[in-house]
Amino acid sequence: MDKQKSSEQESPGERGGLHVWRGYSCSVSPEKVLLSRPVLQAALGAKHMVLLVEGGQVYSSGELPWKQNQASLGTAEPILEAGLSEQHVVSVAAGTSHSGAVTEDGAVHMWGDNTYGQCGLLGLSVVPNPTPVGVVDCDSVPAKPVRILEVACGEQHTLALSARHEVWSWGSGCQLGLLTCTFPVWKPQRVEHLAGRHVLQVVCGASHSLALVRCLPLPLPQGQCRLLADKCGQCNQSLYTMTDKEDHVIISDSHSCPLGVELEEGDAKLETEGIPGQGPLGCIRSSPSEPILSTHSHASKAAVFSASTPRGSPAPAPTSNPEPQDQGHHAGKETSESAPKDPEESHSPVADGGVSEAALESSGSGTDGAKGTAAKSSPYPDEQALKDYLKRLSDQTLAEQVSKGPSTAQCIQALVEPADVFTSDPTTPVAQSVTPMGSALNNLVVSCASAVGERVASTYEALSLRKVIGYWGPAERPEERVREEERRQGKKSSSLGDIREDEADGLSRRLSLPGLLSQVSPRLLRRTSRQRVQTLALTPGAVAESDGRLPSLQTEVWSWGRGQEGQLGHGDLLPRLQPLCIKSLSGKEVTQVAAGSLHSLALTTQSQVYSWGSNSFGQLGHMESPSTVPHLAKLSEGIRVWDVGAGQQHTLLLADGDCFQPILYYSGEQVKEGSVEETQEQEGGYTQQPVLLPFCMKLGYVSSVYAGGRSCAALADRNVSVSVASLHELAAAERKHYSRLISVMSALFQPLLKLDTLSSTLGPPCTGLLQSLIGRFSRLSQLTGQNSASLTSFLRCSRDVRGLVMLDHAHLFLDTYSEYSSAVGNMLVMGGFHALVKPCQDVFGKGAELVHKLSECTEEAASMTEVLTHLFYLPIRHLHEYGRLLLKLAVCYEASSVEHQKLQEMSSGYESLALHLKRKRMEAEHTLHFWKSFPGKMTDSLRKSSRRLLCESSNKALTLQNAGRFSVNWFILFNDALVHAQGVLPSKGFFSTHHVFPLPTLWVEPISEENTGLYGLKVTSPEECFTLLASSPSEKAKWLRAINQAVEQALIGVGPDMAQPPVGAGMRADPPISRTASYTFYKDSRLKEATYEGRWVSGKPHGRGILKWPDGRTYTGTFKNGFEDGFGDYIVPNKTLNKCDHYQGQWKDGKMHGFGTLRYASGEVYEGSFQENMRHGHGMMRSGKLNSTSPSVFIGQWVQDKRTGYGVFDDITRGEKYMGLWQDDQRQGTGVIVTQFGLYYEGNFSGNKMMGTGVLLSEDDTTFEGDFSEDWTLSGKGTLTMPNGDYIDGSFGGVWGTGLKISGSYYKPNLYDSDKERRCTLKLGRLAVPSEEKWKAVFGECWNSLGCETAGQGDTSTAWESVAIALTTNRRQHRDSPELLSRSHNKTLESLEFIPQHMGPVTLEKYDTIRRYLGKACDTPLHPLGRLVEALVAVYRMTYVGVGANRRLLQQAVNEIKSYLSRIFQIVRFLFPDLPEEGGMLPESSNARKDSDSTEAQLESPRPVHVVSSSALLLPVLLPRLYPPLFTLYALEKEKEDDVYWECVLRLNKQPDLALLAFLGVQQKFWPVTFTLHGEKQQVLSSTKDACFASAVETLQQISTTFTPSDKLQVIQITFEEITQEVLLLLKQDFLWSMDDLFPVFLYVVLRARIRNLGSEVNLIEDLMDPCVQHGEHGIMFTTLKACYYQIQHEKVT
Repeated sequence: MDKQKSSEQESPGERGGLHVWRGYSCSVSPEKVLLSRPVLQAALGAKHMVLLVEGGQVYSSGELPWKQNQASLGTAEPILEAGLSEQHVVSVAAGTSHSGAVTEDGAVHMWGDNTYGQCGLLGLSVVPNPTPVGVVDCDSVPAKPVRILEVACGEQHTLALSARHEVWSWGSGCQLGLLTCTFPVWKPQRVEHLAGRHVLQVVCGASHSLALVRCLPLPLPQGQCRLLADKCGQCNQSLYTMTDKEDHVIISDSHSCPLGVELEEGDAKLETEGIPGQGPLGCIRSSPSEPILSTHSHASKAAVFSASTPRGSPAPAPTSNPEPQDQGHHAGKETSESAPKDPEESHSPVADGGVSEAALESSGSGTDGAKGTAAKSSPYPDEQALKDYLKRLSDQTLAEQVSKGPSTAQCIQALVEPADVFTSDPTTPVAQSVTPMGSALNNLVVSCASAVGERVASTYEALSLRKVIGYWGPAERPEERVREEERRQGKKSSSLGDIREDEADGLSRRLSLPGLLSQVSPRLLRRTSRQRVQTLALTPGAVAESDGRLPSLQTEVWSWGRGQEGQLGHGDLLPRLQPLCIKSLSGKEVTQVAAGSLHSLALTTQSQVYSWGSNSFGQLGHMESPSTVPHLAKLSEGIRVWDVGAGQQHTLLLADGDCFQPILYYSGEQVKEGSVEETQEQEGGYTQQPVLLPFCMKLGYVSSVYAGGRSCAALADRNVSVSVASLHELAAAERKHYSRLISVMSALFQPLLKLDTLSSTLGPPCTGLLQSLIGRFSRLSQLTGQNSASLTSFLRCSRDVRGLVMLDHAHLFLDTYSEYSSAVGNMLVMGGFHALVKPCQDVFGKGAELVHKLSECTEEAASMTEVLTHLFYLPIRHLHEYGRLLLKLAVCYEASSVEHQKLQEMSSGYESLALHLKRKRMEAEHTLHFWKSFPGKMTDSLRKSSRRLLCESSNKALTLQNAGRFSVNWFILFNDALVHAQGVLPSKGFFSTHHVFPLPTLWVEPISEENTGLYGLKVTSPEECFTLLASSPSEKAKWLRAINQAVEQALIGVGPDMAQPPVGAGMRADPPISRTASYTFYKDSRLKEATYEGRWVSGKPHGRGILKWPDGRTYTGTFKNGFEDGFGDYIVPNKTLNKCDHYQGQWKDGKMHGFGTLRYASGEVYEGSFQENMRHGHGMMRSGKLNSTSPSVFIGQWVQDKRTGYGVFDDITRGEKYMGLWQDDQRQGTGVIVTQFGLYYEGNFSGNKMMGTGVLLSEDDTTFEGDFSEDWTLSGKGTLTMPNGDYIDGSFGGVWGTGLKISGSYYKPNLYDSDKERRCTLKLGRLAVPSEEKWKAVFGECWNSLGCETAGQGDTSTAWESVAIALTTNRRQHRDSPELLSRSHNKTLESLEFIPQHMGPVTLEKYDTIRRYLGKACDTPLHPLGRLVEALVAVYRMTYVGVGANRRLLQQAVNEIKSYLSRIFQIVRFLFPDLPEEGGMLPESSNARKDSDSTEAQLESPRPVHVVSSSALLLPVLLPRLYPPLFTLYALEKEKEDDVYWECVLRLNKQPDLALLAFLGVQQKFWPVTFTLHGEKQQVLSSTKDACFASAVETLQQISTTFTPSDKLQVIQITFEEITQEVLLLLKQDFLWSMDDLFPVFLYVVLRARIRNLGSEVNLIEDLMDPCVQHGEHGIMFTTLKACYYQIQHEKVT
């Protein structure tokens, strides 16, 4: 051993050195374990040790009885665990006699004693070498291996923490936390009771377990609800009970979980002796809701009531014991159940965990670890003092039990009375941490509503008291709650009777819900009302915990297993089968737990240690009673513990002292030196409080401590580098800083907030500021605590400084400190610290020495206000410490290294912030001084908490140009505004008016001094412009710089709440002229009281922005030079209709101008052009509530908000459509009306009525031509013609259709042939508006968009520029809403952005390019031509669809299309000036000429493609869009002819092919002999039908699927070619058609094609055919088709 360990002589520069020792006497000298590699982690068992070294190797030393070699006798030299040599181990653990290791990939290896299944390997009592243990999640499908982070080993069990932060266990005993009664548990199983919780650490005692768990997240926000359990997760009993009284409801949350019960001794024996399966546990439930009963058997066979038996459950009957001797013997050994020696005592019930004298003695001597009593000669605490203390404790307990006999008897009676189940004892410890209290109570209120009616809801506020449970306010603070709970738990351990006396305090656990609020307990009302005023959250929710790098401080400690020494911390000695939260540690910010054999430790972020459990050797570090609940270990002030270790009967603490080198404290059993004999080694002493180990400073920088069995170990670095010392110093400084912050919070804030008069003393503004300040202080302290915990774990594990949270997430620290500094500054500026003096004196006395002490203020004569200011600014000084320590750490690295650069950069960041905040403090103090001396009554209106003074002109350094002779002007520059105060002499002390100019909308520029000789500054605000004169050039430069810097900072948002400005910010000489800001107008008549938020340029709104008026009007869009200009969205509320007018469209100079859509509140919608806020130009107005069922629609021209010019009005209600001229919203001039009943009128209108000459036709062709005086009213001369040709000439009067008065002559046409000819010449359309006069506004807008005032007058290059601008502007508008543009549409726009070659002679190729360009341009409404086409399609459909589908409108519809073509062609020729006019010839290119020559012999007729025509160029674009309404008109017009034709087609098509060919007179040589069907040739038989000329028939049928005449003619041509092809194959020789031969064959094809509306097709082709092809080949073919149509109509079938 000496060879392998040396005392304190290490070579310099060693890290990871492990030092081992026992006890705490002065002569103890740690021995260093010699290993070739640094130790990373150590684990100490009862008599062995496991070490993890760098590289992932594992060594064992000590007594290793499981090894099958000499090592089993004990080895001082660490031996390598060869079974793990292939693995990289990251964590090790040691239990009493077994060990565990976790590898890098999350696998678990166990070895050692396996008697109780603690190694998790079935069938082996001993596992000599590390063996893998499979931890498998069987719930997942398929079963998956569980990745483990760490393991912990006890005496008979093992726990594992998975990567998903769940706990798994195996072995024996209730400390497993599993719902089983069969032991050992060989296979690792999940501890289901902790499922769903985030477990951070697990540790094992000899027979108990602890887990550190992150608190559940806060309840969901309002509006979201999550159903929470209303029953206990362990025993399935209700957590809350309700009793409905006559006038109120009692709700109690005093559930006591019965699962914490003692095991039967027999079963305990079985469990301890490791005999699996030989008997069930004593704690058995037959159903989930049945309470667990526990039976006790003693040698005296006297029954004892278990204190945990719930009320309402019968007391267990005494049972006979089959093995009294064995059990009695076992009871002597097992401390979990100490039988009272006095038979009388066995009948006096002991409270939960009650401690009798015998029990105390037993606990002192009966533990496994120390069978003997404490040594008599102890160098430390006086033994007699300890005995006296224990005696006093037990005497007091007995006295209380005796004195409260009657009350105790009542308790026993209460235990067996089932009627009292709803009023269970409010102080019983509960297992309710599963359910947050407020939410469960909310659920209860909902569920009880039906029982208690509205009374519950009306007093719900009484329940909201529960909601403030997480706040520290004047009513109740967590510390007080915990102290109260500890007091109650202490009483439980002495007597149940005390608790019954505390029934009056049950109100804190039991709430009343009366019918009226006044019936609530006055105390409850007092509490609730007081709390509502000034409750402040001093423990904000997870502030910075969103970042996973920072450890959580919101933790809980859960414990389970045996509790015979109170090591579970629940205030009793009962075992717990399942994990239970230790309530008194909630909110203590526990970061680490440790477990000795029979005691437990918890280390908090505040560097305090809580301990509980066995204190037989003083291992708890305190002499507090009872030891069954956590108490603070007694340490000197200023000692901050940051690592703990717990052994069998001792505790080891690692702490900060006066210097930053760590020190060690020890408490517990003293191990005597001398003989190595076991019995002698056990002799030791005890400690009353932790003792400093004198040798600790020699070890170097200790990073971790370990304890186990009787040994202690410390892992230390010595003389490695300065970086280790610097890291320790940084961590120690942070821990000290956090302790200081916590002490300020607890010693200063809490007492202040408890003061009832705080709000009234401070006043509302300062109260709000104090609330904000305390909140930010709390946030800062929490961040510091998290960083402290992070640095502590950093010291234990990683040493890579690049992983420091302070470096990676520096913004978190900088922002938090800046926000806190801002809150302090705001409080200072508003005089809050002066107002806080009186409350401080009320709480802490007139001198308030405590405040002086906390502030660390060194000035002797400082006032209380200054002391408070110093105290609140104190935390900011820690930034200098950050900077210093990070720089010190940076020096330890190479100057070129990443670490050095990062550390130096962050050091500078923290230092510069410290300087920045120092400047901010000076600004705040300067501002406070200014307000004290500020004259006049303007202070109240100008003084704001965030406002800081920058400079002011009280020294007359700055004056206003052209100011009045007696006026006084004072300019004050704040960080957010320039204030101009004005007054009149001689009273300078009083300023009558002031105006505030917000800095974001202030522009300042210097005025040249050359001409004026004045030092002037021109100041521009949105509504004012004035000149300031400085007294000197330096003053001018000073003010210019000050204002510009203030404006720049206001723009980038560097206010008091922000951190320092970014690097480079504020370096610019001038703030930007263009900026984003918000401003409310106060002067401008148009914009008065309106608020604008958006882009500005030099004092004017310019760019995108939002303008809101107080009356609800809102404009959102673009601005130019202060006016709405461009595209915008304007909403105007209509108070009468309680809706809004909504305009979306173009603006110019603040008015609606251009295209837009206006939706009126009345339901009308106008879509079209605007000018000067009026409807002007082409537009459509839809009237009616719903657009789909509008009573009327008008589309046409508007002039100054009125219908003027040509327009179409569809009166849907009356079923009439008017197409004609308007004047001032009235029909005036010529026009046409058609009705849904087939009436047609064309003629003159005046004063909105039919007046003057007109023509009226009815559906049956009855016609009247003459004078009208009203709508449909005949008045004057005229001619009435009957359908059969008879007519009447004369005077007419009356309304059409109701009876006419006629005076005239009646004529029969067959008698007067010449008159008949005259009547047939009546042509419709003479009195209608000519096509060229229609839709002038639509074409006018297109010309305007091309930059032309009138049609054809303008510059072509300007027009192309306008096209490019329109495309770019429209694309930019649509970029914000990409869903409006498809991908193909985008590509079309991209291709259109290239302006085509538009100058120079137009060849055939160029003509083709123009044709393609026009196709694309007309395809998108973003192009002016496309917009024109879209508008024309809209008006055309509007005219000729619906009622407008009247056959008499056909000729007008055709003429309108021809007029479109000519007018669009005019625009095209303007864009392409060299394009020949209509009918002009195109010069051929050389290639085209050669092709033309070669084909001239075949086709002698001219090629139509060489002639320029508007129809060839534009009809393919236009006609497909207009085809449906146009073809409908043709079908209506040709309806009778088509019916005759179709009847004949159907008759003739009944014949077979050969019969039809013969009938039509087709020569037999042209009759096909064969035809092809499914690829096979077949003979044409007499019965064959629809087989001859089938391909030609199919081709001709395609005429119905084409739109333009040229496409239809192409179909006819291909049909002829198909016929010719088939005849050539038949004749097998060259052949020339004659019309006599061709016509019958083509007639056959036309019949077989069965084209339904052939007459309409023929007429459409004839009307719209290109004139240049009428006399060519196409013309002849078309004439043939036309002849076939007429032939079929007159064909007679014999």
